[in-house]
Amino acid sequence: MGVHARIEHLLPKPKVVVPQTGTPFELGRAVRVEAEEEIPALKKFLSDTGCTLSDASGVVVKVTLVDEIAGAHRHDLAGFPDESYRLDIAADRIDIRAVTRTGVIRAVQTLVQLAEGYEGKPSLEALVMTDWPAFKLRGYLHDVGRSFIAVEELKKEIDLLSRFKVNTFHFHLTENQAWRFEVKAYPRLTSASSMTRFAGNYYTQEQCRDIEQYAAERGMIVVPEIDMPGHSQAFRRAMGHSMQTDEGVEELKRILEEVACVFSNAPYIHIGADEETIQYPDFLKIMTDKVHELGKKVVVWNPIRGVAVTKEAGFDMTQMWSTRGRVVTGIPNIDCRYHYVNHFDVFADVVGIYKSNIYYSDKGTDDVAGVITALWNDRKTPSQTDIIRQNNLYANALAMVERAWMGGGEQYIETGGTILPSFGPEFEAFADWERRFLFHKAHSLKDEPIPYVKQTQVRWRITDAFPNGGDIDKQFPPETEGLKDTYEWEGRLYSTGMATGAGVYLRHTWGDIIPTYFQNPQTNTTAYAWTYVYSPTEREAGALIEFQNYGRSENDRAPEVGKWDRKGSRLWVNDEEIFPPVWENTGVSINAEVDLRNENFAARVPERIHLKAGWNKVFMKLPYNPDNLRLAKWMFTFVLTDVEGREAMEDLVYNLSYSR
Repeated sequence: MGVHARIEHLLPKPKVVVPQTGTPFELGRAVRVEAEEEIPALKKFLSDTGCTLSDASGVVVKVTLVDEIAGAHRHDLAGFPDESYRLDIAADRIDIRAVTRTGVIRAVQTLVQLAEGYEGKPSLEALVMTDWPAFKLRGYLHDVGRSFIAVEELKKEIDLLSRFKVNTFHFHLTENQAWRFEVKAYPRLTSASSMTRFAGNYYTQEQCRDIEQYAAERGMIVVPEIDMPGHSQAFRRAMGHSMQTDEGVEELKRILEEVACVFSNAPYIHIGADEETIQYPDFLKIMTDKVHELGKKVVVWNPIRGVAVTKEAGFDMTQMWSTRGRVVTGIPNIDCRYHYVNHFDVFADVVGIYKSNIYYSDKGTDDVAGVITALWNDRKTPSQTDIIRQNNLYANALAMVERAWMGGGEQYIETGGTILPSFGPEFEAFADWERRFLFHKAHSLKDEPIPYVKQTQVRWRITDAFPNGGDIDKQFPPETEGLKDTYEWEGRLYSTGMATGAGVYLRHTWGDIIPTYFQNPQTNTTAYAWTYVYSPTEREAGALIEFQNYGRSENDRAPEVGKWDRKGSRLWVNDEEIFPPVWENTGVSINAEVDLRNENFAARVPERIHLKAGWNKVFMKLPYNPDNLRLAKWMFTFVLTDVEGREAMEDLVYNLSYSR
């Protein structure tokens, strides 16, 4: 029988939970629901777990709306209802108390998790729980303008992510490549001829209404975005003129009317506004006034080129992007600054997400509304599955939502970085999140493309960096003298330190803005990393290996034949060099429309590694020389898994040294 869910598997971790000693509540039987109105999420949960509804049953599920939940953090955000709830589970009774229907849905989502993983009739542990979010807005974004995502896939993601209390879907509907929202007044906007990627694919208004309703039943708010005036080449191709013309302005007003009508439940319409200079007089004021006239509130990106983002400009919320985005006092702001997961690796960056607080705040304020995990795909990928897998959606989103629900985080990522401590409170907290995430990966998320595996068991010793004078092949003492704690070379002492995790940044994607293993990484240097892995038996293993994570928004050239990357990284296991796979894009001229293929480990089968019984040495050479990539990452990824790459091998022991 498989492992079934308990309180210890809940994600995000609830605020206050007191296990009770009573008999569990058994599902799969007749129950009576006492509620003033029907809650579809509750009805679905009972049906999915084999319960039947009977007014004569003595087994009761009672829903009560109350004025407040004692002790819950009150954080008001226009358009976002109170989500606090109290859940009391006993042998023949479930009592749900919440301030709003959304709070009831959150309680039901907790019940869904508690019923996970059973064979046969599930049961729910007896408990008393009081729970509420630290931040009101906890979302994810799909750039469907660049890369179309099918309706059924979107609905599946909404269903799965909402179980973990993700409550916002940012629906980025328009881009240079394509306009995906059907506009009845201007059907040519969604003509195949106006699209340069996935031509002919768009969402009908009926589909958009369906998505919004589907999300609402799961307590998720949809924020549609019509980007203006930037990222609008598809509009120009379709309409024959730019948005910043008299004709364009009038057309956008009509478009906003249709958006507001279709997304009738949406409290906000996002109008973008970034990355193009505003030239048309009062363009943003005209659009903002129009959105307000339609009874909606306005979200804009922050910063906006050449425009001061202020409360006085009439914006109702901002979404901070890039390092230049800053909180605008007096209105709510969404932290998206370091949540562009299209630039992220699978292992190290999820540590950064989890460790970090939300824009220097440990709980929501009038100025900090929450956070959104953003999936952008400037670079085309072969399928929508690649987008989910290579952007590590589920791990990143569930690390984000736990941090936003729980609050806290010792330091903002600009200070705390992506390095996982090898021990202490931050390590223990992350290891606990990882344990719970992997439980759900094996159950409700078992069919999803998730490249993340356990990494908290992996240990590395890493040397100081030796100056290589631009010679990536130059050898240093770790290659010639063996593996030691310290080395002397050319009159200088070189030390080694310890790092934990399957992925380690020596220099981050965003350079010295995000702290990494080296405080001040220098080019034309070489570092070394190693570990020893004990295997109780001789066997074949899979290995997830990466020395350059290819951002899904970058036009980087693939490595040359026989090379892991363009820096000269090399890898040996038991002194036998491990060579890379055949790169499908080697020698190909790269632009955004050339599919990103097997450059990232998540898009290929694991490498096969032969482990001997006993200790196995893993040794890496890591030069850092200019490779002419826009985002100069210095990093490595290595973890041993089953041959399919689905799970880390639990019986392996990683150690930094061993005695023969």
